Formats: sequence, C-alpha cells, structure tokens
Amino acid sequence: MPTNDHDRTAARGKAFWAGWVLTALPALMLLFGAVNSILLTNNARDGLTEMGYPESTARPIGVVLLLCTVLYLYPRTAVLGAILLTGYLGGAVATHVRIEDPIVLGMVPVIVGVFVWLGLYLRDPQIRSIVPWRR
Repeated sequence: MPTNDHDRTAARGKAFWAGWVLTALPALMLLFGAVNSILLTNNARDGLTEMGYPESTARPIGVVLLLCTVLYLYPRTAVLGAILLTGYLGGAVATHVRIEDPIVLGMVPVIVGVFVWLGLYLRDPQIRSIVPWRR
C-alpha cells in the first residue's frame, strides 16, 4: 500500500494519467459550450436557432451542461456525471438526426461520449473492474 504522495502517484500509473488527458479533452469542449450558452454568445444563439431551439433555452441548457461536466470532473461523482453527459450527448445526436444533418456532424457527440467513458475507464480502477476487457 502506498505510504507517501510519491508512492501514490507512481501507483496510479500511466492509465490514470492517460485517463485524465482523455477526460480533459471532452470536458474542455463541454465547458466551453456551457459557458457560451450561459453567456448567450452569438455562436450559441446561432447554433440553437439552426437546430430549431428557441433562444430562451440557451441558459438552461448551458447550466445543465455545466453541472453535468462538473460532476464528471469531480472523482466522487464522475460516474454520475458520465451517465448524465451520455444522456445530454444522446439528445445532441437526436437533434442532429431530427434536422437531418450529415452523419458526420451527428457522430461528433458520439465521439465525445466515447472519450468521456474512455477517460473515466482509464482513470478509475473501479470502472475497469466492472467493465474488464477480455482477451
């Protein structure tokens, strides 16, 4: 059992740090989107209008996205955050399908979701024990 900070860091290993890198990528994108929605930037306004949502939904959507992402980044609530983000991203996929976007655009939320779960899988040994890769 690790006895000091150096031992704890070494015990975490490469998977832990790779997991945090893969966690940071989607988290930064999602946080950026949340802040844009909350501040109701021109990009957020245009994106919502293009997707068929009223401008009044921007801030509530941004707050929900911000809360889900913060839950995902906090280790004790990361699984709940990942589950909530999966639902959020599923809604994004449904929106792209509804407006008949090209499949490539509809796949972006799916790819972000894969990164969310892959990052969590690598940084959390409990998740790795629940969902082991079989050889």
